[in-house]
This record gives sequence, C-alpha cells and structure tokens, in this order.
Amino acid sequence: MLDNIKIVLIQTFHPGNIGATARAMKNMGLSNLVLVNPVDFPSDEATSRASKAIDVLENATIVSSLEEAIADCSLVVATSARDRTIGLPHLTAREAGLKLTEESQKAKVAVVFGRERMGLHNDDIQQCHMQVNIDSHPDYPVLNISQALQIICYEIYQADLADKGKNYADEEEEFPLQKELEGFYGHLESILTSVNFLDPKRPGQAMQNFRALFRRARPTKKEMNLLRGALKAIESDKNKR
Repeated sequence: MLDNIKIVLIQTFHPGNIGATARAMKNMGLSNLVLVNPVDFPSDEATSRASKAIDVLENATIVSSLEEAIADCSLVVATSARDRTIGLPHLTAREAGLKLTEESQKAKVAVVFGRERMGLHNDDIQQCHMQVNIDSHPDYPVLNISQALQIICYEIYQADLADKGKNYADEEEEFPLQKELEGFYGHLESILTSVNFLDPKRPGQAMQNFRALFRRARPTKKEMNLLRGALKAIESDKNKR
C-alpha cells in the first residue's frame, strides 16, 4: 500500500532538494509526492538531481496549502527536530515507518517536511497528529531535508517488507480523515464560543490545547461521530431556549 503514503514538502526553496526527494522516494518504492507552494518548480536542477526518478517529479501534485495536501489523510506525521509548547506525540523513525505502513492499509497517510531554513511552522504542526524525530549525534543534530527524507523512506520500505501478508482490512478501528477532524474542530470552536467558554481575546490558545488533547486520544471514526452528535445536541438545545 505504498501508493497510499504521501511525502509532502512545504515551500521547498532549493529545487535540487525536490529532485533528491524524488530519487530517495523511488529508491524505496514510494511515488506519491505533494509539493506545497514550491519556490522553484518545475526546474532543470530538480530533474537533474532526480536521475531516473523523473516520473515521480512528473506525477507530483502541487497545492497551495498544507490543509489541501492532507485533507484526505487519516494520519499525518510531522518531521521536526524541535519540541513545541503544545507538542505532538513523538515517534522514532522506525516507529513512524511501522505506523505509517500499518495505517496506509486502510487510508491515505502523509509525512510532512518543512522549509529548509526554518522547518515547520507552529500552524503546520497543529495540523499533524504525530511528530517523528531522527536520532543523531548531539554535536551536529541538523539533517539536510533530503537526508532526513531518505531515512524516513527507508524505514517505511523496511516496515512494508516486514508487513507483507498482513491484512488489516477486517480490523474495526478506522480513523477520521484530516478534513473531518478539521470539521470537528470548527464545530467545537463554534459551540464553545456560543456558550461563552472561549475567551474572545485568546480563542486560539484553548483550541490548540483541545487539538492536543484529541491528538493524544486519536478518536476513531465511530467516536468522532459520537462527539459530533453530542455537539449537535448541545447546539439544538441552545437554539430551543
């Protein structure tokens, strides 16, 4: 199910990194590349660096936002070496490969890589479910984006090889897509605003904490439907008063 695994690059500045990404992906059997607002693409340099993975570049999807790139994904893993104030559950590279491979059996999943100079913004992180950290020596822990990507793609490929023959289709646990989660967050914010729970001066802070709570909980589709039903009941009761 490697076709269900998206590699997402956000605002890549250097076209050579896009080409190197395509090559790293093809080395490990991956082909689903999504570029969010690339600075310079298409590019001869990207094509040159891709070597025999030009088909990955030619089939790459270009979108204008991370939200659009991951809307149809049930699991989104951010790559970042930095911890955030409101963080994500952490995975090692090996754990990420296993998790992504397993969940790709049922739905699309994504690994998100940030900008070369500053990585992922906090707004990007808030749209992801988990974060992967690649262990490296403390003297120089910063990896080039193509190096980090090669490691993650390798772990995905190894997990896929080990996973052959397993079938998750009959398992009950299915997770909502990212666009469904965003719909829930919007609904929750609307209800909490209507009952004066959110501080109108700082509504975002509380919602970031709610997002963190639900990321840790990872509600299934069934549980998400239950939560949406509860919000609708609150909304209906309020409108009757």
